[in-house]
Amino acid sequence: MTKATTLCASLAAATMLAMPAAAEEKWDLPMAYSGSNFHSVTGAEFAQCVTTGTGGEIEITTHPSGSLYAGADIKRAVQTGQVPIGERLLSGHQNESAIFGWDSVPFLVSSFDEHEKLYEAALPHVQELLAEQNMTMLYSVPWPPQGLYFNKEVNSVADMEGLKFRSYNNATARMAELTKMLPVSIEAAEISQAFATGVAESMVSSGATGYDRKVWESLSHFYSVDAWLPRNYMLINNDVWSNVSDQNKNVINACAAMAEYAGTWRAKEYTGFTLAGLAEGGMTVGAAGDQLMTDLRAVGETMSAEWLEAAGETGAAILDAYNAAQ
Repeated sequence: MTKATTLCASLAAATMLAMPAAAEEKWDLPMAYSGSNFHSVTGAEFAQCVTTGTGGEIEITTHPSGSLYAGADIKRAVQTGQVPIGERLLSGHQNESAIFGWDSVPFLVSSFDEHEKLYEAALPHVQELLAEQNMTMLYSVPWPPQGLYFNKEVNSVADMEGLKFRSYNNATARMAELTKMLPVSIEAAEISQAFATGVAESMVSSGATGYDRKVWESLSHFYSVDAWLPRNYMLINNDVWSNVSDQNKNVINACAAMAEYAGTWRAKEYTGFTLAGLAEGGMTVGAAGDQLMTDLRAVGETMSAEWLEAAGETGAAILDAYNAAQ
């Protein structure tokens, strides 16, 4: 965080000296997660870096917690130019293209290092797809590995049957179906209320999400299963991007690079901190038992095969590139 902030301040100082006066643009940046979430903190720092670095020519205001657009609506808002820029979990749009779900294939990767190699393999294909949809990715930050939350002790998939399960993309909905849970679509900003009112009783997510939403007030158990590491993306509308001066593009790209660095660092550091926070809140936190992991891996094999079939040649190319990098 300190390194990124220092770099941003240096960039801003150098840029402001060279900048001529110009008309100001005000950009609203919608985000789905709470302002305290590390993705939102990273996004706010990026916005400030751009605002300062462009000498105020581009002023970005962030809107966390789905306050401007609900999470599911952010991508469409950017794509159609309702807002110039926004942050979104692209796996939430896997129904548009299986390629958006490359980061939610269960148990394909389980660590940040493995995930980074898979990300590098998938990135060119994701960028191509975004370009077709009139968007450019400025930066992307991973979540910590996903674990399972429940309101009771769970030792096998059989114990999960009938539970109301929060889903946020195709992968989570399919996981619910294969484990005989009941998928309920719930955005991040609605998690606390959903668990408090019994609309949902379980979810797969990172320790960060549970910690930010204080889910220990409603749930009792968190199991580390390292199912996958999804990513959030900072997206900009291509019509807007094409009208940005080369000088300001350089500033934005530099701020984006620092945001990706800082956000990834936070994801890694936040993992242990948030799991400790869940335990401090009163939850039972630990690794899943052998039977539960065996059952989940069988579910993962089914979902992996289904994703590969849906993703076709592009999916195969991603996996081939990833395996070659091992």
